[in-house]
Amino acid sequence: MMRKILMVVIWALCLFPNMNAQIVWKQVASGVWKGVIGTPETYSLLNVAGVSPNREGLTRLPEATLPTLADEIVGEIQDGKVSLRIPLQREEQLYGFGLNFQTVHQRGRILNLHVDHYGGKDNGRTHAPVPFYISNLGYGIFINSSRYLTVYAGSGARKDSPNAPVAKDRNTDKTWTSAPYSDAVSVLVPAQGVELYLFAGPTPMDVVRRYNLFCGGGPLPPRWGLGFVQRTKKLYTDKDVEREVAEFEAHGFPLDVIGLEPGWQSRAYPCTFEWDKSRFPSPADFVQKMAERKVHINLWTNPYISPESSLYKDMYPLSGSHTVWCGIVPDLADVRARQLFNEKLEKEHVGIGVSGYKIDEIDGYDRYLWPDVATFPSGVSAEQMRQTYGLWVQRVTTELYRRHNQRTYGLVRGSNGGGTSFPYVIYNDYYSHQDFITALINSGFCGVLWTPEVRGSKTSEEWLRRFQSVVFSPMAMINAWSSGTKPWSFPDVTETVREYALLRMRMMPYWYTEFARYHFDGIPPFRALNLEKEFSMEQAAVKGELRDEDLETNPYMESVTKEIKDQYMAGEYLLVAPMFAGQTERSVVLPRGNWYDFYTGEYVGNGETIVVSPGIERIPVFVKDGGIIPLMDPVLHTPTIGEKIHLEVRHYGKAEGCYRLYDDDGETFDYEKGMYSWREIRVSRDKKGRLKGSISKAERGKPDNIADVTWTFMTD
Repeated sequence: MMRKILMVVIWALCLFPNMNAQIVWKQVASGVWKGVIGTPETYSLLNVAGVSPNREGLTRLPEATLPTLADEIVGEIQDGKVSLRIPLQREEQLYGFGLNFQTVHQRGRILNLHVDHYGGKDNGRTHAPVPFYISNLGYGIFINSSRYLTVYAGSGARKDSPNAPVAKDRNTDKTWTSAPYSDAVSVLVPAQGVELYLFAGPTPMDVVRRYNLFCGGGPLPPRWGLGFVQRTKKLYTDKDVEREVAEFEAHGFPLDVIGLEPGWQSRAYPCTFEWDKSRFPSPADFVQKMAERKVHINLWTNPYISPESSLYKDMYPLSGSHTVWCGIVPDLADVRARQLFNEKLEKEHVGIGVSGYKIDEIDGYDRYLWPDVATFPSGVSAEQMRQTYGLWVQRVTTELYRRHNQRTYGLVRGSNGGGTSFPYVIYNDYYSHQDFITALINSGFCGVLWTPEVRGSKTSEEWLRRFQSVVFSPMAMINAWSSGTKPWSFPDVTETVREYALLRMRMMPYWYTEFARYHFDGIPPFRALNLEKEFSMEQAAVKGELRDEDLETNPYMESVTKEIKDQYMAGEYLLVAPMFAGQTERSVVLPRGNWYDFYTGEYVGNGETIVVSPGIERIPVFVKDGGIIPLMDPVLHTPTIGEKIHLEVRHYGKAEGCYRLYDDDGETFDYEKGMYSWREIRVSRDKKGRLKGSISKAERGKPDNIADVTWTFMTD
């Protein structure tokens, strides 16, 4: 009997090869289910990332059942490709689909998710085209494929849909639109099978947290990684670097990391990974000298190996068929290739004390990266290698530092799904301040970090505005590889720049704790207001009116949705609203609840839109009622292992508050062995209604880097 049934199934599949495939869901973690369609490829994003879920963190999230839409998700295998169809409700909004720079709301967009240098359009070709999206209804979808994916995020209407749009007359009906209602997300996967993961909420923030924790949790950088970073000009020598470090000290500017650009190598584009002895005659002595001044060295590189490198001969048979700038491309999907690459970095860099890397040019452009016709010895296709190369270089270098029990924090030009836990921040060559802030907002939806770095500026106002933004970002960096710009390059704003550089250092206890929450609890340290429970859908977007005044520029009389894409949350309590060059005022949308000015503690509003005119000296920052911000003294270098700090605790507003302050040694992985502490900071009112503060004691045998505590009540 069973044999007859099986024969009927096989006959049906042969006769109707495009039948919809029913997805069977299996729970793989708390609030996470996996579905399989066809025969998935073994080479996938999660496979390459090679990380394990943070199951302890996942269990701390609210219990969740399989979302009801699971039964409505269908897959179809046609012409060797999988098409997915995921239902949408009429008022549903979507976020994510990777590191986008201009749009926050993704419903209605068509995207080709393809690792590439960002070219100025949100078309899916970006540095981290993460195939993960979140719905405002409280679920998320991740497609575990290393292929180029085509996404129709609520575009395209099926004629047999029960929710099909109604035809309208464009001539007379002002509600006519060129993009009729679509009730599904459709995804084309060029493979004969695929894994997809369904993440439950109940809130959008819970969905994001589950995704981040399923991918290992966010990185916990060393403290020095959250300090100030200066990247030097491309042909600097060791003496040039020493002079620059001395200038930072003389000007009273903080400095934790010096980034060396291409000239540190004997050959670059392609690279030797070997020091240029004419510029750095004694690399080990140089790195040691910088360490004695509490300055860490980060090295620029790309992974393409020069014929002049001693690594070239051994790596040649383990590299791809095509070159990049005449350098061979290591096949990092091959274990031996990764081992050779690791050994080279160990010998030349990590072994002498280099603290991290800036890994360039692994994203695009097409004109210099390997073409899709390239082949690799491992058998991985050129397309799949393109989608995962950023994951490979992050994994290889992260594992190298882990073997040294030493945390790192660096820069990378490409990443993808599954790479949440890697200690790297994405950057690029694009340079729109406004779009950089939108990218920072979107990074919180897709498990990556992004820096709105400062390079050159045309005016002192632009310089200051950009600098203020990076202070409230994952990496406070000036990238002066070309311009040679210094924090004091514009004398009329130097004092304000110094104030903000020192503010970055003062806020170190807060930043470090927020990254610990990213690691242990999956909460993005920088994120959209859309993830806040106090933020309503009505605030998230306002539909504009139809415009028909100029049918040449707007031939379909489309309305425009105004997104909140220029203000964001920084940690648990702060709302940051950057100013851009030429602005003297701006509007700020406040979520529900009382909000207070970060600098003065004054009340500013509740659930409303306010207009602020802060002057050039201030970037608008606001604090939730009851917000607690732990600060330390304004030092020039982050504290080292065992160095105690004076803690100032600031409280804002009228409400009582509680904040869990994180502490560990700041440099090693010993926290994974339990060597960390969470100390509860609490502000409450006494019997007379006066605010008072308390902090719990550090556990015996656990890190205790606080010398003493003072309290500042900003509002009361």
